[in-house]
Amino acid sequence: MYPSVNEQMDLIKKGTIEIIPEEELAEKIERSIKKNKPLIAKLGCDPSKPDLHIGHAVVLRKLRDFQDLGHIAVLIIGDFTAMIGDPTGKNKTRPQLTLEETRINGTTYLEQATKILSQKNLQIKYNSEWLNQLNFRSVIELSSKYTVAQLLERDDFNKRYKSGVPISIHELLYPLAQAYDSYVIKSDIELGGTDQKFNLLVGREIQKAYGQEPQCILTMPILEGIDGIEKMSKSLNNYIGITDSPRDMFGKIMSIPDNLIIRYLKYAAYLSDDEIKYFEQKMLNNEINPRDLKAMLGRKIVSIYYTTEIAEQASNEFDRMFRDKGLPDEIQEISLNIEPPLTDITKLLTLTNLAPSKKEARRLIQQGAVSIDGEKINDANALISLEKPILIKCGKKKFLKIKTQ
Repeated sequence: MYPSVNEQMDLIKKGTIEIIPEEELAEKIERSIKKNKPLIAKLGCDPSKPDLHIGHAVVLRKLRDFQDLGHIAVLIIGDFTAMIGDPTGKNKTRPQLTLEETRINGTTYLEQATKILSQKNLQIKYNSEWLNQLNFRSVIELSSKYTVAQLLERDDFNKRYKSGVPISIHELLYPLAQAYDSYVIKSDIELGGTDQKFNLLVGREIQKAYGQEPQCILTMPILEGIDGIEKMSKSLNNYIGITDSPRDMFGKIMSIPDNLIIRYLKYAAYLSDDEIKYFEQKMLNNEINPRDLKAMLGRKIVSIYYTTEIAEQASNEFDRMFRDKGLPDEIQEISLNIEPPLTDITKLLTLTNLAPSKKEARRLIQQGAVSIDGEKINDANALISLEKPILIKCGKKKFLKIKTQ
């Protein structure tokens, strides 16, 4: 038994930015209930990088909603299209990957995505299965169903074209290839971030051109990274990976600016609308300490990818390290072969990779970020004895036990 149309639409609309067209989706759901036949909800994944973060999880969680409603989730690993590289938001041509590289990344992607998706009602497809089989005649036929003018309506293509920045022909084929995926699997709904809206709309047009009922599209918000400015991205190092350790995950969440708390509560911790309104009001009236709210957020997010118990441990460890000035539960230990047992502090920091260079080591010391056995080091020329093991702290979170061989 499927939930009613209204019940399904209420869940689908939660956290969603746009449904196009909403009336068509309601009609599809109504037919699905009458025929007792699940809809096909598609999400295409571009495995150009192997790691997923909680920004990716926003749309994966919505795909999980469709599974929970009894529909089929089709996760398309774009091992073929990743060789092109999605040009969305790019101001230059992306470097191409090999099919082997995209397959390796795709395997890692799948392992991580199933932390969120249910194994029930889940189909995994690699689009090289059909795109790799197309001959040149088929590509020409596909290309004939869309115009250059339509492609140049896309904002990033338009800007590059007007500014004289080269656009390679293969980039123009990316949205067509993604759209062909929808035709092959007979997609009823395709999900994506707001930056994917153009590609998703192309899917509707290509399905219609091939005589197929067009998919509805559903866009989800783009989550900002922990810097509070840019889109969450591994390349910008502002991400929270869904495979990060509980300690790192919690620590990164505690570092976000206060203005991101509510968005993370809504899109990363999945609080209810009533809870969101409650905490918004509390923050507006200065009735809650943002740090305490971030700690609650951190525990909720860590518990999603681990357990409630592990989330509490990460929270307690953070408090010991940063509020109570304690030490983490686990500290890496290394042995160095240094003669004589005295070495200058900058050399020690670079040897242990606590600093990438002596210049950076001096900067850290000048900022008061380095201590040994609890005593702050203020002299960049200080000589450190390694006759007995020492504990170095560098910055807020880096601890290292050092002994000589």
